[in-house]
Amino acid sequence: MLKNITIGQYFPGKTVIHNLDPRIKIMITLLFIISLFFINSFIPYLFVTAFVLLSILLSKVPIKFILKGLKPLLIIILITFFINALLTPGEVLYKLGPLKITIEGLRQATFMALRLVFLIMGTSLLTLTTSPISLTDGIEKLLNPFRKIGLPAHELAMMMTIALRFIPTLLEETDKIMKAQMARGADFESGNIMNRAKSLVPLLVPLFISAFRRADELAMAMEARCYRGGDNRTRMKVLNLELRDFLAMSISILLLLIILIFRYVI
Repeated sequence: MLKNITIGQYFPGKTVIHNLDPRIKIMITLLFIISLFFINSFIPYLFVTAFVLLSILLSKVPIKFILKGLKPLLIIILITFFINALLTPGEVLYKLGPLKITIEGLRQATFMALRLVFLIMGTSLLTLTTSPISLTDGIEKLLNPFRKIGLPAHELAMMMTIALRFIPTLLEETDKIMKAQMARGADFESGNIMNRAKSLVPLLVPLFISAFRRADELAMAMEARCYRGGDNRTRMKVLNLELRDFLAMSISILLLLIILIFRYVI
C-alpha cells in the first residue's frame, strides 16, 4: 500500500504540461481545489472530469499510475461516503433499524467522495509533472511579494519542497523496515489497538533514525556546495511566461467561472 502513494513523486517528461511554468501550475492547482468546493450539482463534475482527463492525456502520465495513488485513501473515501449517507437528514430512501439512508445523504456522500478523488488526482498531477527545482522556484516566485513583510520566501519554498519530496523516500524506507521486522517475526496486523501501537515501536525508532540521518546528509551536501540561502542567488533557467501558460491559466479560470455559474445562476 505504501508504494501506491504518488504524491511527492516526479514522472519525467517533455510534454506540454511538464513544460508549463511552475508558477502557473501551482496557481492552476489552487484554482482547481477552490473550484471543487463550489460544486453543488453533478453537471459541473462533468467539466471537472474532462479537465482532469485532458491534463492527464497531455502530460502522458499513465492513468493507472495516478489511480494507484487513490488506493491508500480508499478506506477514508468509503468512510466519508457512508458517514454522509447515513447522517445527512432528508427523505428516507432505505431504513435498516436505526440506520437511515436518505436521498440527500447519498447526494452529499457522492459529492464528498468525488471531491476527495479529484483533490488527490489534481495535487498528484502537480508533483508528477514538476521537478523539485522547478517547484521550489515556482513557490519562491509566488512568495516573493511577501518578503517585504519579512517572510523568508526562498527558505520557506525550499523547506516545503524538501518535505514534499521526502514523502516517497520515507515511504520506501518504511516499507523496507517493515519487511525486515516482519522477517524477524514482528506482527503489525493482529491484536487490539494497544498491541498494534506497541508493535509500531520497532518500526518508528529505525524510521526516525533513518530520517535524521538523511536530513544530516542533505545538510552536509548543501553546506559542501556553499549553500547560503536565496540572497544573490542566480538561476540557470529563468522563469518566463509563454503563450501556453496563458492558455492553460485561461482554461482553469474558465472552469471556475462555469462552476460558479452553475452554483449561483443556473
